[in-house]
Amino acid sequence: MTATAPRLGASPIRRPFAAAALVAALVSLLFGLMLAGAGPASAHAALTGSDPQDGAVVATAPKEVTLTFSEAIAVGDGSIRVLDPSSKRADTGAEPKDLSEGSTVRYGVELHPGLPDGTYTVAWQAVSADSHPISGAFTFSIGAPSETTVALPSEEVGGGPVGVVYGIARYAAYTGFILLVGGAAFVLGCWPRGASARPMQRLVVRGWVTLTAATLVMLLLRNPYTGSGKFADAFDLDGLQAVLDTKPGAALVSRLLLLGAAALFIAVLFGTYARREDAVEKKDLTFGLAVGGGVVAAGIAATWAMSEHASTGLQAGIAMPVDVLHLLAVAAWLGGLVSLLVALYRTPDIGSRAVRRFSRVAFGSVLVLAATGIYQSWRQVGSWSALTGTRYGQLLIIKVALIAVLLAVAWFSRRWTARLTDTAAASGGTEATDTAAAAPEDAEEVSGTEEAPGVDPARAAQLARQRAVLTATKKKRIRDADPERSGLRRSVLAEAAVAVVLLAVTTVLTSTEPGRTEEEAGAGAAATAPAAAGPVNLSMPFDTGGQNGKGTVRIDIDPGRTGSNELHVWVDGSDGKPMDVPELKVALTLEAQEIGPLPVVPDRLAEGHWSASGVQIPMAGEWKVDVTVRTSDIDQVTIDENVKIG
Repeated sequence: MTATAPRLGASPIRRPFAAAALVAALVSLLFGLMLAGAGPASAHAALTGSDPQDGAVVATAPKEVTLTFSEAIAVGDGSIRVLDPSSKRADTGAEPKDLSEGSTVRYGVELHPGLPDGTYTVAWQAVSADSHPISGAFTFSIGAPSETTVALPSEEVGGGPVGVVYGIARYAAYTGFILLVGGAAFVLGCWPRGASARPMQRLVVRGWVTLTAATLVMLLLRNPYTGSGKFADAFDLDGLQAVLDTKPGAALVSRLLLLGAAALFIAVLFGTYARREDAVEKKDLTFGLAVGGGVVAAGIAATWAMSEHASTGLQAGIAMPVDVLHLLAVAAWLGGLVSLLVALYRTPDIGSRAVRRFSRVAFGSVLVLAATGIYQSWRQVGSWSALTGTRYGQLLIIKVALIAVLLAVAWFSRRWTARLTDTAAASGGTEATDTAAAAPEDAEEVSGTEEAPGVDPARAAQLARQRAVLTATKKKRIRDADPERSGLRRSVLAEAAVAVVLLAVTTVLTSTEPGRTEEEAGAGAAATAPAAAGPVNLSMPFDTGGQNGKGTVRIDIDPGRTGSNELHVWVDGSDGKPMDVPELKVALTLEAQEIGPLPVVPDRLAEGHWSASGVQIPMAGEWKVDVTVRTSDIDQVTIDENVKIG
């Protein structure tokens, strides 16, 4: 039979998915309305301030260093380290003190008394309230800046091989959850006869095994993932105990306990439920399994909602149940989609009724996903600029585009479903007739073999297996000859392929800094950081009073703002040509804040040209630039000029 494209036109099944497409089209409008009224929120913790400040130069050694964060964090021994210029610990090594007051989150460490002048490095590492590890470093100076030998790790916390394996486990956990919950829901709600189908049993069991194994890996790697980054620390009992005392650790343990209940659910679903024949008893058992399975599935979903983005920030009490609904809807849709794909390719018995039921389940899941997704997007993004200008927002745009593609492919699948509905009886009748016609022949062969005297039992078993394979091949050939079923299989396969990419993007989103907080952090930094005035260019005439003592000093300071700068000095003689001098010194003073003079000794690069790199300017303001020029053993002069830096 030649496969033909499905007819255009309305059908009860096409209408719901046309509505789904309409819902998808309205997402952008609703998205904008929700974003317009967004208020402040927080997710990943960020360092918002410190005392001393980054790059500051203080006259005397402080007694302690304090750090202020945007939200609650978990700290431990070594979470905040202060290192002197020789890379030795300048703090006492005690656990950071909690100095938080009200909504202000602040931690501090005490310093050793009598610290010498120089540049000190503050390295910090913690776990934010949404379970993600964070880290950073900054410097301050006592007396005057100096060189430092501190070498900070090149990899961020949560990176390296441990971070890669932990990330893979996160992907696997979401995949296992979708297969477990979506597959069980498909069997229980759409195709009860599938409980006795081996492919469906393997799918759900593999989902359970994947989720369980991934959860165990995440629990063991949680300590090195948020700390040392070494695989060996996965079996550190003290570290594991510390993990169990945290919110993410408790969530992972709770998930393992719930997976034990899920194992019992699977045993009943594919055991007692699959064998039950009485319609009334099976209906009662279906209700019990649906309630029990729903509770377990919601509990497993809650282990994500209670330990990640939804558990912190704006409207956490609303966000967590919304996140649970979102995860359950994803599992019902994508897990059911994979189950349908397996059923279409691996089982001969699934009919149009089961496909129609899944069509309704998928439509309901799309509605739930649209509502919960809009709320989550508003909560985590908050503005159009964050949607387009942050990595989280860009990933969210990709996710929405993938959902649109998935809905488009699903629309074609439902059109094939409509054709399957129209031809199911004919194809089912053909299959039944062919199977019935083959049955007497097979029965006679079996009966003849069993009754024939002297036949080897092993040979009889081999013949029986061959006949079973032949019968299955006949059924597959009949099934594959159905163009509607073949078209549906292809479109569902395309849906599943898009769903895999969608799942990957969604998993990346869960570990990405939300656009709202990324933008807020940038805005906060812009508000606290002085506006850059750009590179500084000075030209100062000098006269040392001796022979050939007249000339001009030209100075460039680039980029001319707080932090590290490049300084170049050119000395020109009275004839305008480069002029070498025996000695050249530069000093910077911020008189308004009583900072300095900060000495700068540039190196000679060429005749009349000196430079210095890494010149630290700790604070913006009106700086006085002093230049000392010596043209002979006894002839020198110091000239100065004020310039705004930063």
